[in-house]
Amino acid sequence: MKYFSWAAALLLSLLAITAAGQTRRTFEQARNRLVDEDIVGAGIKNARVIDAMRRTPRHEFVPLGLRNQAYLDQALPIGGKQTISPPFIVAYMTEVLDPQPNDRVLEIGTGSGYQAAVLSHLVKEVFTIEIVEPLGRKAEKTLEKLHYKNVHVKIGDGFQGWPEHAPFDKIIVTCSPENAPAALVDQLKEGGRMVIPVGERYQQTMYLMKKVKGKLEREALKPTLFVPMTGTAEGERKVQPDPENPQIENGGFEEVTGKTAEPLAWHYRRLAERVESPDAPEGNHTLVFRNTEPDQNGWILQGFAVDGRKVKTLDVALKIRGENLRPSPGPNHYAGLAILFYDENRATIALRAVGPWRGTFPWRTETTRLPVPLQAREAILRIGLFGVTGELAVDDVKISAVKKEK
Repeated sequence: MKYFSWAAALLLSLLAITAAGQTRRTFEQARNRLVDEDIVGAGIKNARVIDAMRRTPRHEFVPLGLRNQAYLDQALPIGGKQTISPPFIVAYMTEVLDPQPNDRVLEIGTGSGYQAAVLSHLVKEVFTIEIVEPLGRKAEKTLEKLHYKNVHVKIGDGFQGWPEHAPFDKIIVTCSPENAPAALVDQLKEGGRMVIPVGERYQQTMYLMKKVKGKLEREALKPTLFVPMTGTAEGERKVQPDPENPQIENGGFEEVTGKTAEPLAWHYRRLAERVESPDAPEGNHTLVFRNTEPDQNGWILQGFAVDGRKVKTLDVALKIRGENLRPSPGPNHYAGLAILFYDENRATIALRAVGPWRGTFPWRTETTRLPVPLQAREAILRIGLFGVTGELAVDDVKISAVKKEK
């Protein structure tokens, strides 16, 4: 019996080791695919940043139940009403930061620790302030477990920075304040860089800021969508969202961000181009998606607040034109519009879709009414080609709320 128990324990141990090895290989393969397709494929060129993204195990920084989604290029809820940023956004912000081997970098995060882990491969020291205490404690343990010895963790108010370790060569902020906090500006070295998303709750812009003669020079990079700071800073925003009256901003793609070609208020643009068009149904511009490779995704997104306790349905309208739209074999491949609804913890609770659109057709108006889940508190509208080849033009996107009877 003792021999049997010993042999059984040995067999279970060997099976566990084998399973762990297979899991590691599975995660590594998924991570390499993500880097090749969604990071390098989306335009990241810095070789050091690409290598850091390959070396950083994102699955260690997401909840256990979501690890099978860790290497999808999307935000994931991590608790405390916070999310871990999509990998492309992490790579993009890191590349713009221009990290150098001798840099001391201050990172302001909400609690995942993932951005700090990526930076650890690229700079001398990382000082990360995690805002949400329970998440920050968990992130600190994960960073220690993975032996990121050059990452120093503090739990507290990210807006106040870390004065005892200032000044910093670079500062990166991975949650969105209304404006650049004064304390962070003061703690940035002369000639240093800060990458930060600022703006209204659902209308933010990623900025690169450089400190020149004590003042910040600002360069607008692209629209973006980040979770806000928590607590007082978020409550004191001058412009608050209106979840009872959701709307789409810049639905005709006429306005751009700063001097860029990025459509204002829309973010995460892939395989899409804002073009001037004489036959545009609204204004002078349309958004055109083009894809020639099956299984590749192109999209553009916009977030908004919506309260499912007050709003019964959303009326959606937009104008579209198609040319040779052909889905590739496989599940969930379509050209269309979708709205993803999120609860108060930013967990996905429902997806409502318009489409699929196929073939070739002239400009036409698409309208539909989509139910809003009771638990919904915010949503993201996305339009694009998901595993579909061909060309799709979009214009005059609108939503309006149908409220519940009191």
